[in-house]
Amino acid sequence: MTSTPALAHASASVAEDRRPGFTSLMLSEWTKIRSVRSTVWSLAILVVLTLVFTALFMQMGIANWDKADPSQQAEMRMDPTGTILGSGILLSQLAVCVLGVMAIASEYSTGMIRASLLAVPGRVPVLAAKGAVFGLLVLAVGELTAFGSFFIGAPILDGKAPVAIGDPGALRAVVGCGLYLALLGLFALAVGAIIRHTAASITVVIGFVLVITPMAGLLPGSVGERIHAYLPTEAGFMMTQQHSRAGDLLGPWEGLGVLALWTAVLLAVAAVQLRRRDA
Repeated sequence: MTSTPALAHASASVAEDRRPGFTSLMLSEWTKIRSVRSTVWSLAILVVLTLVFTALFMQMGIANWDKADPSQQAEMRMDPTGTILGSGILLSQLAVCVLGVMAIASEYSTGMIRASLLAVPGRVPVLAAKGAVFGLLVLAVGELTAFGSFFIGAPILDGKAPVAIGDPGALRAVVGCGLYLALLGLFALAVGAIIRHTAASITVVIGFVLVITPMAGLLPGSVGERIHAYLPTEAGFMMTQQHSRAGDLLGPWEGLGVLALWTAVLLAVAAVQLRRRDA
């Protein structure tokens, strides 16, 4: 007769074999995202509106070129790629922040997250799969938006601040814009995973982007400058600039690295919390 410990070991082995692998988890998360129409439509509208706003802002800039301060003209000539990308990125980053929070906080609100965690007792792979799928999706949409914005804005600026994708720093800035949005989306997702409440998480993330970061820029002295420079959105946004500017404390890749570090720390906190707290 088979001993009880042997039966228990065999049962555990069968249960472990039936647990979904990471590829299956990613496919499951992809099915969730694309089946939510609001997410698909939000991303589609995001792309369209960003491109429209880029065209409008660039046309307005050219129309008011003669009325602009010489310093503004010089800044646009020095960094036309940053000017193009910056004209529509505010809308993009706000939408990505909201979608990042909703990608996980909404599952806590509805209780859907429990089904995923029951299938994967380890829990952390669920967060990893969700982050991987959402990050890759935002990266694809971000790159599409960035390249579209550049090729719409560059011909409009051509008479005043000419720029081509092959110019020094231009391609890196355009590609970096998509990377920035992807990391920002994961940053928001991590906040949603930690707070687990949709409205509160959105408030925290948007507050970080629209309130805390601009207010930090008003802090006096070199300490204030460093605090402002190392905040996640301010640091990551450096990647969208074609050239470094006077007074910048971080370069493009350094800034993106700071944002990546913020995101990694928050995801680590979310992973620890996921293992220790009930859904």
